[in-house]
Amino acid sequence: MAFLEGVVFAVLLICLLFIIRLYIVVKSEPKYKPGTKGPIAVLVVAGSVCLVCSLGGHTTEILRLMESLSAAYAPRHYVIADTDKMSEEKICTFESSKQHSDSESQFTICRIPRSREVHQSWSSSVVSTLNALWYSLPLVFRLRPDMVLCNGPGTCVPLCVAGLLLGILGMKKVLIVYVESICRVHSLSLSGKILYPISDYFFVQWSSLRDKYPKSIFLGRIV
Repeated sequence: MAFLEGVVFAVLLICLLFIIRLYIVVKSEPKYKPGTKGPIAVLVVAGSVCLVCSLGGHTTEILRLMESLSAAYAPRHYVIADTDKMSEEKICTFESSKQHSDSESQFTICRIPRSREVHQSWSSSVVSTLNALWYSLPLVFRLRPDMVLCNGPGTCVPLCVAGLLLGILGMKKVLIVYVESICRVHSLSLSGKILYPISDYFFVQWSSLRDKYPKSIFLGRIV
């Protein structure tokens, strides 16, 4: 009986320490702003299927955002779902155009399982998200990016969790920068709702969202 009580106490203590460490990492202010202190290795989460509007999908929006970033954001590690058939071509075309202005353009394209397909049930989404996290952890731990940049595809959640875990373990503080899709006018996407509490910078493109979510940053239309 005493042994069982000891095990329960140890588990509760570990959980408590984990929660405290998670709170510290999430609430800690970044030591520098992205792009102001040397090269920034950025992990860019792209995807073209999860959300489509008149302006295009997630990949189109994220590449428009990448156009405005300086050459300091290198290397660029793009991550797409293994079922995504269109994003890789768009990324390669975009990077080819950048090489004209940046002779040392460096980028890689990695694939992980999609955490949630369109119209997938919630119960099966839990299993597929855990599977995506299983592949995200070794990828993020190997790349050790300075920043994760995403705008809503389902694959961004396990990747951001993996980046957050680097900070919890004291290995590296990874900035999580989330840009909500311009299609989201009155409410956040599911990915946005999940990542809002843990993002270092959370951008919205409509003032109505800024009013609802005080932590968010509103700069108008940015993509």
